[in-house]
Amino acid sequence: MRPMTKLSVNINKIATLRNSRGGNIPDVVQVAIDCQLFGADGITVHPRPDERHIRYADVFDLQSKVTTEFNIEGNPSPEFITLIKKIRPTQVTLVPDAHDVLTSDEGWDTVKHKDFLTEIVSEFQSMGVRTSIFVNPELEKIQMASKIGADRIELYTGPYAEEYKINREKAVLPYVEAATLAKNLGLGINAGHDLNLENLNYLYACIPWLKEVSIGHSLISDALYTGLEKTIKAYKNCLNTPLENTKQ
Repeated sequence: MRPMTKLSVNINKIATLRNSRGGNIPDVVQVAIDCQLFGADGITVHPRPDERHIRYADVFDLQSKVTTEFNIEGNPSPEFITLIKKIRPTQVTLVPDAHDVLTSDEGWDTVKHKDFLTEIVSEFQSMGVRTSIFVNPELEKIQMASKIGADRIELYTGPYAEEYKINREKAVLPYVEAATLAKNLGLGINAGHDLNLENLNYLYACIPWLKEVSIGHSLISDALYTGLEKTIKAYKNCLNTPLENTKQ
């Protein structure tokens, strides 16, 4: 039996839509509740210092409503660390975002930031929070993530999604190599960024031991056409269907 890969829905884009108009439409908390009712295995948020989408207040509002797994992503600034101490989510994903970055597009240099990350990972783990480090599929960086003591890594899949359009076999090769090393080191493997209904199943088929994928932009965009419930089911289907039985 193939291991189950969980789907965590990133609801940042819901907050972006709400913030564009003011008020509370759409309701971020209600969307999180509905995502879980529709089959999502977790909810992901990524609060940034400028609060241009998810606000810190949203994270507190969501705390008691996320009954699956709560994954909070972010750069471990003092404010972010304080937030994690108060919320104590299921998982924290450390992302090296600059304050003005549009979206997360680069993994940690775990070699350069080894001491800093070791301290942060140890602090979060002491609270009982599973800790994942966002990394590119680079073997040296993954080896260091293991030495740092992370529970998991999240592979940045932006380059995979881009190359997939041209040559999917070539696109997935560095990810399979990276995921194999991580598995051998005892690290859990998550993945995220630009995953969609076109490329998700192939990644899953090639790396069936993926623990979790975190998807927001594409999933919410697809939901505009097919509705949230059907969209979540479609993404879940990509994570439990053999490659030969899906349209590629």
